[in-house]
Amino acid sequence: MKTLEITLSDEIAAKVEQAAQDRGVSVQDILQSSVVEKLEREAEFEAAAAHVLAKNAELYRRLS
Repeated sequence: MKTLEITLSDEIAAKVEQAAQDRGVSVQDILQSSVVEKLEREAEFEAAAAHVLAKNAELYRRLS
C-alpha cells in the first residue's frame, strides 16, 4: 500500500471530515472510496465513448 499526501482547502477538508463523521468512517476511507468511484466513472465514460465512436464510425466518415 502507498501513502499519498494531499493539500485541501480548509473548506473542503471540513466537508470531508463531516462526511466521514456522518457515515461513521474514517477520512481515509471516504477519500479512498471517492477516488475509486471517480476513476471507475471515468473508465465507464471512456468505454462508452469508445463504443459510440466505433459504432458510428461509418456515419461520421460519411458526414465528414
